[in-house]
Amino acid sequence: MLFLFFSVLCFAQNEVVTIPLKSVLDDLSSSYNIKFNYIDEEIIIYKITPPNTSLSLSEKIAYIETKTRLKIKLVSTNYYSIYNNRQLDKPLCGYLIDNETKLPIENANLKITDTQTSTISDENGYFELPLISPNTIEISHINYEKKALKPTEIYTSDCPKIELYLTTQKLDEVITHHYLTTGIYKKNDGTVEIKPKKFGILPGLIEPDVLQTIQQIPGITSVDETISNINVRGGTHDQNLFLWNGIRMFQTGHFFGLISAFNPSLAQIISVSKNGSSAFFGEGVSSVVAISSHSKEIEKTNSSVSANLINVEFYTKIKASEKANFTISGRRSLTDFFESPTYKNYRDRIFQNTVITNLNNNQTVDIKTDEKFYFYDFTTQYQQKIGLNHELTIDAIVIKNSLLVNQYIPDENKNSDLNQGSIGGTINWRTNWNENNSSQIYLYATQYSLVSKNETIESNQILNQENDVLDFGFQIKNSHKISETITFNNGYQLDETGVTNFDEINLPFFSRKTVEVLLSHVFIAEGIFETENKKTFLKTGLRANYFTKFNSFVVEPRLQFSQVLNESIRLEILGEQKSQTLSQIIDLQSDFLGIEKRRWTMANETTIPIQKSNQISIGLSFKKNNWLITLDNFYKKINGITTSSQGFQNQFESVKTSGDYQVLGSEFLIQKNFGKFYSWLSYSYNDNKYFFNSLSPNEFLNNFEIKHCVNWAGIYEWHRVKFALGCKWHTGKPITTPTSTSVETLNPQIGYLSPNNDKLDDFFQLNISASKEWKLNSKVNLQANISVLNLLNTKNSINRFYRVNTTNNTVESVDTYALELTPNINIKVIF
Repeated sequence: MLFLFFSVLCFAQNEVVTIPLKSVLDDLSSSYNIKFNYIDEEIIIYKITPPNTSLSLSEKIAYIETKTRLKIKLVSTNYYSIYNNRQLDKPLCGYLIDNETKLPIENANLKITDTQTSTISDENGYFELPLISPNTIEISHINYEKKALKPTEIYTSDCPKIELYLTTQKLDEVITHHYLTTGIYKKNDGTVEIKPKKFGILPGLIEPDVLQTIQQIPGITSVDETISNINVRGGTHDQNLFLWNGIRMFQTGHFFGLISAFNPSLAQIISVSKNGSSAFFGEGVSSVVAISSHSKEIEKTNSSVSANLINVEFYTKIKASEKANFTISGRRSLTDFFESPTYKNYRDRIFQNTVITNLNNNQTVDIKTDEKFYFYDFTTQYQQKIGLNHELTIDAIVIKNSLLVNQYIPDENKNSDLNQGSIGGTINWRTNWNENNSSQIYLYATQYSLVSKNETIESNQILNQENDVLDFGFQIKNSHKISETITFNNGYQLDETGVTNFDEINLPFFSRKTVEVLLSHVFIAEGIFETENKKTFLKTGLRANYFTKFNSFVVEPRLQFSQVLNESIRLEILGEQKSQTLSQIIDLQSDFLGIEKRRWTMANETTIPIQKSNQISIGLSFKKNNWLITLDNFYKKINGITTSSQGFQNQFESVKTSGDYQVLGSEFLIQKNFGKFYSWLSYSYNDNKYFFNSLSPNEFLNNFEIKHCVNWAGIYEWHRVKFALGCKWHTGKPITTPTSTSVETLNPQIGYLSPNNDKLDDFFQLNISASKEWKLNSKVNLQANISVLNLLNTKNSINRFYRVNTTNNTVESVDTYALELTPNINIKVIF
């Protein structure tokens, strides 16, 4: 205590006091009976420590010149003239830029303290302030840390560049604010965070489509270039947990997989975790994609309207009061009103004519289709702050896809239809008990439905099918800040899920309906430790699931560890065990018109086990001089998968059994920021194998193995102009080839070589995007975006299977091809 007392006393004695220069000059005038002639604007910004009283007048004047860069000249007895550099005869000015991207920062507020004078930076980051006070200039922006400047720091002959740092939260330290493009962040807990409203540009995208964007992240791809079949580190799409404001989404795409089902104008934050996810997330054994449209503060009213060659969309947030926001958004396809070139290419990709090549005589057979298709989505949200410590948020979402198909060959046609939809809602209540304790409870419910009628072209058979999922429950989360470095979270979740499957055939009549229900109780505990200097971060969690139907517990530990090794290198270790009770299976490739042929089903612990995952990864990140290099090595094993969930189209297509798969892989990214231009190159390697004890052979390549995958992009951003060029290359997916091009007449069955003995040709695609924004006035902005997918019009086969032509007992190969050259344009007005 004595040491502290004397330290404070010494500090107080040595504290430096500054006063306005004008006051110093007035004191000298009074003490020496002299006068100073000056222009107020030239001295008003200076504050200095008064010169030592023991100095002579000439020494005091020299001292002032040293501290201020002013010139003081004796013009006559007792008269002095003060003047400055003529190049400084201008207002205070400067340019605000992002410290990492070096891009200008618009709409920052600059205020001279203790005055009414303020200004806002323009689209170039430029600002001007008058010379009226020596007081500090405070700079603030909603996305950046506050900064204080002395007026003399910007009182220079030019207008200096001033760097601002993006805001970071204490427990959410960001490794890099500029991961792949602006608006994507790599965090020290292993997650990647995407903020669409700050999104820059990526090749081939006209807007920040959530699920297209995440495929740019190393380790995330799609073997058939759709967002309804996203493969994270070799897993299947159903092994990813998709959440929208806490609601589990069982449908993620429009156009049956080519467009995300989530309005890109709405989302505030998308968080992606490939490993080491929080214990508050269950199911999804491959990844978690959590989409939140919630804002921390009540925002001012703002809206946008946009249109492209596929759909129109709108978004509006209304500030109902100082403590309430109301938000609505909607999107509707234009496909049933007019057919754009973009729509035609999308249609050919999803509903493309089946081109069947006879392997004996190379003849082709075409099955033609006409389609009438539309989609829409709609969301609404109400946010209300109650008092100082409570907040209520209510959300709802509706998604719909509808397709009518007229399929025909000469002299015959049949009509079929397919409808896919989701509806969900949640009520979220949050309370901050004090600065160290908070609680959150949310109730959620969602329903998914897939219904089809299929009239086959070969007969008078009509097949009606339906797949429904109903999921509802609630979760409670408590957070306790024990100290500056330790936080403890705990919670409970009750979840009930029901799955219904229905199939009915008219000739011969057959009807089947199954209903499965599972109730689960989940207990959650999570501890977070982070040193005050942010160099060490550790999060450990435990999720205990009790499934009443099976009378069993499944315990899932989680780990996130991050350690700064030096100023440039960070070590990251992630690990998790997870379980999953719902999965998608394919009974027949022709189910649901063969378009959305997967149906949700529930584990029964007999023919369909609960899937369980084990994953660990270790990685390093290097960041220095605008270079970013990341390397992650991982091991992943999933137990309890079924052959029906893997989409076999070979000798195992009709086999029902369960097994495992394991992946050993690496992911590498190198990125360089040159200011307005930046570029990145990523590489992923997967060694992905199945293990089925009851199959022969019992070990072979995974259907979703992409052994090598390379992505490259070069992006240029200058003021309001953005340009991106990029390409993707990866090895082809595994396929199984037939032993012969013909079959026996009495037993027309295809004989296959060993499973996944061959691969499709390599996939290559070059994509380009460009955007421009205009500020029409202080409240209205106009954006124009254009993109071209597959710029070189490369013909990429993304799937191949074989079937028997019973007319001549030959084997036919059926190929599905990726999108052809596909342009798109988007016009958006923000106000």
